[in-house]
Amino acid sequence: MDWYCSEPRLALNRTVILRYRSYLETRLLAPGTINPPLGAVRRLAYEAADCGLLSSDLAAGIRRVRGVSNLGVRLGNWLTADQSFALWQAPNGDSVKDKRDRALLAMLLACGLRRHEVVGLRLEHLEKREEHWAIVGLKGKGGPIRTVPIPDWVMEQVQVWLNAAGIERGKIYRRVTKTGRVLGESMTEKAVWHIVKDAAKAIGLDRVAPHDLRRTCARLCHASGGELEQIQFLLGHVSIQTTERYLGCKQRIRSAVNDEIGIGPNRECGVCPIWAEDGAHPQMTSNRRLRQRAAASMPID
Repeated sequence: MDWYCSEPRLALNRTVILRYRSYLETRLLAPGTINPPLGAVRRLAYEAADCGLLSSDLAAGIRRVRGVSNLGVRLGNWLTADQSFALWQAPNGDSVKDKRDRALLAMLLACGLRRHEVVGLRLEHLEKREEHWAIVGLKGKGGPIRTVPIPDWVMEQVQVWLNAAGIERGKIYRRVTKTGRVLGESMTEKAVWHIVKDAAKAIGLDRVAPHDLRRTCARLCHASGGELEQIQFLLGHVSIQTTERYLGCKQRIRSAVNDEIGIGPNRECGVCPIWAEDGAHPQMTSNRRLRQRAAASMPID
């Protein structure tokens, strides 16, 4: 709207929408940021045509304006099991703040919660189901409700924090002052980001975000033999393809497919670089011999 008002009086047509898309691209915005406004404009043109405020030809032209393609997949960041253990153990003091931070980091790593989910977590969400603690009725991204199992060791850390803070109802995680006094009834998502950043810095890790702990939870569950469907339930993904991206199934950097292709300077190959006496690759030589034998066995007219 700001861009439209800053320009001279423009008619609503395909050319104007293309100019708007070019303006967004010049700002170096991501496709996920550019495409939603374009989709809203296309929907507006569709509704305007239905109401008779815009001709059907103009509306059809606007609807043909495509969004920006998302080329490639951004590679996430995952922690190893040792790094994950060191991360939630990083706040190793006995202060109220350290107890809260340990309980929060353990919850992020073991339950794969998002930032807004963990700050909105309430004592009423914690229930025992099938003799196992779980977060029941958790509202996730987009509104779906799910149940998240809580490991016993995570529940122990949460209970230590609740006892130290004297919390009996309401939200679980709250602000703590430097003097160790619990302040208010909640905490912000930005505070979660700082807690993760400080813990990562304490163990020598850079650029670790709260969402990386969610990815780490998914991969560690998969590495320990967890079923893909159960991991999808745990994270609350609608699409199984999203869960696969969290697992890093699209691309493996460690033990990559091109690490041992046998053409490096330190290769240990069972075949001499000069493939055979006639200079052919062993497989090519084998195929040639097969053809020669087949030709020799054919009857002669």
